[in-house]
Amino acid sequence: MCIRYVCCILLMLFCLRTWTQEATVSGHVSSEGQAIPFANIYLKNTKIGSATDEFGNYSLNNVDAGTYTLIASIMGYAPFEQRISIVKNQQLLFDIEMAPVAESLDEMVVTGTLKAVSRSESPVPVEVYSPTFLKQNPTANIFEALQNVNGVRPQINCNVCNTGDIHINGLEGPYTLVLIDGMPIVSGLGTVYGLMGIPNSLIEQIEIVKGPASSLYGSEAVGGLINIITKNNLEAPDFAADTFLTGWGEYNLDVGAKIDVGKKANVLLGLNYFNFDQLVDNNGDNFTDLTIQDRISVFQKWGFQRKDNRIFSLAGRYFYEDRWGGELQWTPEFRGGDEIYGESIYTSRWEILGKYQLPLEEKVLFSFSYNDHSQNSVYGDTPYLADQRIGFAQMTWDKKVGRHDLLVGTSLRYNFYNDNTPATPLADEVWIPSLFLQDEVALANKHSLLMGLRYDYDNRHGAIYTPRTAYRFKITDNDILRLNAGTGFRVVNLFTEDHAALTGARDVIVTEALEPERSVNVNLNYLKKIYGSNGTFASLDASAFYTRFSNAILPDYDTNPNQIIYDNLDGFSESQGISANLDVVFPNGFKFLLGATFQDVSQTENGVKTRQILTESYTGTWNLGYTFQNLKLTVDYTGNLYGPMRLPTLGETDPRSDYSPLWSIQNVQFTYKGLKDMEIYGGIKNLLDWTPNRGNPFIIARANDPFDREVVFDSNGIPVATPNNPNALTFDPSYVYGPNQGIRGFLGLRYRIN
Repeated sequence: MCIRYVCCILLMLFCLRTWTQEATVSGHVSSEGQAIPFANIYLKNTKIGSATDEFGNYSLNNVDAGTYTLIASIMGYAPFEQRISIVKNQQLLFDIEMAPVAESLDEMVVTGTLKAVSRSESPVPVEVYSPTFLKQNPTANIFEALQNVNGVRPQINCNVCNTGDIHINGLEGPYTLVLIDGMPIVSGLGTVYGLMGIPNSLIEQIEIVKGPASSLYGSEAVGGLINIITKNNLEAPDFAADTFLTGWGEYNLDVGAKIDVGKKANVLLGLNYFNFDQLVDNNGDNFTDLTIQDRISVFQKWGFQRKDNRIFSLAGRYFYEDRWGGELQWTPEFRGGDEIYGESIYTSRWEILGKYQLPLEEKVLFSFSYNDHSQNSVYGDTPYLADQRIGFAQMTWDKKVGRHDLLVGTSLRYNFYNDNTPATPLADEVWIPSLFLQDEVALANKHSLLMGLRYDYDNRHGAIYTPRTAYRFKITDNDILRLNAGTGFRVVNLFTEDHAALTGARDVIVTEALEPERSVNVNLNYLKKIYGSNGTFASLDASAFYTRFSNAILPDYDTNPNQIIYDNLDGFSESQGISANLDVVFPNGFKFLLGATFQDVSQTENGVKTRQILTESYTGTWNLGYTFQNLKLTVDYTGNLYGPMRLPTLGETDPRSDYSPLWSIQNVQFTYKGLKDMEIYGGIKNLLDWTPNRGNPFIIARANDPFDREVVFDSNGIPVATPNNPNALTFDPSYVYGPNQGIRGFLGLRYRIN
């Protein structure tokens, strides 16, 4: 009887509490149409708080009537703050739109040290770019997407086939190593095409390190590296699609999906398709302004759940592209002939990469990658048939001992390369074993020192050592100073790197056995975070850099206008400068990222200093965005600015300018996010309608005579002036420093199911 009475009292008290409970605040937290799970939601100066669930929903219960400040916060987004008023028993529905920070200082990065650490704790400065950054200026490939990254410039290397590479701090593309999920999957021959065909919908973030990283990654990481991190299988959306069409007739489709396979495995699928089949010749030289392209890439990544959350993933990608550029009359029947000029490239490439954490108490990780790249191409009547295979296996042991954070590893790299050029009479095949050691020491509460050393053995060049060191001083929680120094090395294969060597327009002369390039680098970086009382967030990232190369191998276009001469530089080359990024996000929805780089890239031989070809002395980038919350509309204005650069002209009689003018590519985009799970976007690219032919009589020399039938040469092979060739020129498509594509509109649609 007593127990029954007590239960009745408790039930009455519960009902009374339920009846008299105060208001509830609930809603959905998202950013650009995507739900944000696990965000912290609370009322300032109270104990009332919660977190969003996996679908971005939250609920704050038992709120008394009054006026509060609602706070939402999570890494990667600017803090949200809003005053709200609540009346008794109100069920307030309040959705929150959070603004992503283009470069979060607390994001996890792995590229600088091969370990997952927050960006602010990394002793090596790492720049991080999220999918939000890529969406501000949608492109069909990563190559074009990097045009608005400060200090990074996509360089078009050929007016006809439009292939290119990535310059970091003014250094040529072969000095940049491109990784996928930390594996050197794109290098050598694949660098030209490897940045195309990676589905943007599957990219988690892009990490960029400027300066040598050879102590961790070996050859080719001399100027810096770009690491493309794909999405984790558990965090990827169930389905995502992104497609757009431009006014020039370009069509791009990105599709990604996640499928559960049993209880302990899932697979991430991705597809990228790009097509452009319109003949455009706005500059009137009878050559295509943009190559005809038909490209498909299929990506698959498996994730497996293991005991103690040990890592096991396996991924693969297949890439195929058919591209051609040339005279407008060209058709496949003229391929390889000398009647109508065309550059036709068939590329077939497949890749596999994986990670497996050994079932040990110690943290031991085995990683591997392999790619096979086959290229069948013709440049006019010059065939270029090449095969490249690169295998890579690496074992690392990660161990903390007191104040020491150790990383010990060994790797084995297999390189195979063969082509039909006289420079490769036999296939180039080499195995390169490596050992490396890295130790990050916590010297004091605010000081840490990283020391690393790598040993590589190349039977062509013997033992190669690459040490590096990094010092981090955390002045305050919002001020970080980093000093990095190291060495790098690079073994060169000319025909996998320099497209101009393949066009057949110039003879390639190698005057000596080429020794590996060596470099020494110093980088000083300062990072400042600023949190305003009104919710404004800002970060300043500034660097001063210096790199000096010995044994540098640079193409000489100047000595003979009909040749490209390669040898080891009898002297040195330098890249030095300063760079800064300012990233600001305001609580009203306005955000901007501004960047600027001033640099001097030169070579000194026999006491004579010359500026490196195709290298600008200064550059600027910007990304400005504003969201009209009531209209569910975001406006993004992006652009870049490049200072003059020295160009590869054909001698003193060439009427084309020796230097490019100041030039800029600017874009605007409007994105509507008012539809469930869907975004509609559109805008204009290249607002200024800028193309390189401005101020020049022509871009491609002797476009009317691409096989040099009417060119007269003297006994030394030098062209001479004639009535129909008054400037003594030969056919040359290498005079290029920017895209030939003018103004165009675009319209796209994104759809996502979480």
